[in-house]
Amino acid sequence: MRPDVTAFFDEQTNTISYVVKDPEGRSCAVIDSVLDFDYASGRTDTRSADAIVAHIEKEALKVDWLLETHVHADHLSAAPYIQERVGGQIGIGDQITTVQDTFGKVFNEGTEFQRDGSQFDRLFVDGDSFAVGQLRGDVMHTPGHTPACLTYVLGDAAFVGDTLFMPDFGTARCDFPGGSSEMLYQSIQRILSLPEETRIFVGHDYKAPGREEYAWETTVGEQKARNVHVGGGQDCDSFVEMRDARDAKLPMPRLIIPSLQINMRAGKMPPADEQGDVMLKVPLNKL
Repeated sequence: MRPDVTAFFDEQTNTISYVVKDPEGRSCAVIDSVLDFDYASGRTDTRSADAIVAHIEKEALKVDWLLETHVHADHLSAAPYIQERVGGQIGIGDQITTVQDTFGKVFNEGTEFQRDGSQFDRLFVDGDSFAVGQLRGDVMHTPGHTPACLTYVLGDAAFVGDTLFMPDFGTARCDFPGGSSEMLYQSIQRILSLPEETRIFVGHDYKAPGREEYAWETTVGEQKARNVHVGGGQDCDSFVEMRDARDAKLPMPRLIIPSLQINMRAGKMPPADEQGDVMLKVPLNKL
């Protein structure tokens, strides 16, 4: 089956969110939604999520799933907000528990912060399947960028999150806690073993040098032939050497501190204090 895919690009975080529709019905899934956040003022905004909700309502769609490819470090998830507006179950990989344990310690969360993934409605494991109306979705565990990264394969479309970027930009960083360039290489090989005509939808685009327009759709065949990091039969050792050297020079994502605290809670805010105020923590010299 060939699902209908509508993309929503957030230029502030270079994130692409997707509404994936069953081609034979009105059911859909929302993948990697964005809650707008101004770090300087500490204010959130729902304009990006509202655009998705407006599309769902205009097309009279039924939301079956709100899917996260991983715990994002560069934007806040709007999944709870969209769920409140139009429904759907929030899903992520079962290795979220590893991420929660790691960053629960980084942010000095108390015992009230559950590290069992219970904030999410569904924890997927490799090989799981799910339904979006009559459209079957299959789950591939593709770690490397983070331990909990998933690729969702829905019909002829694969949603790879941050694992792969457009062929002219390459692949994801692997220097976050629990990341591994060798693991990422193996995960990418799994994705590239899908049929060559499989459409690949990436989670971010940064416009590679020389390209004027943002882009987010490619194919397995194009990635195998032209990806600047893994295309043309690049071997694992060369990739690991390149990836590790490149990652050592990258700055931390601008929104990593708020994003991790919120996204490891399935997009929900930390508990309010006695005055009803919600606070985030800034750990010093931890990341």
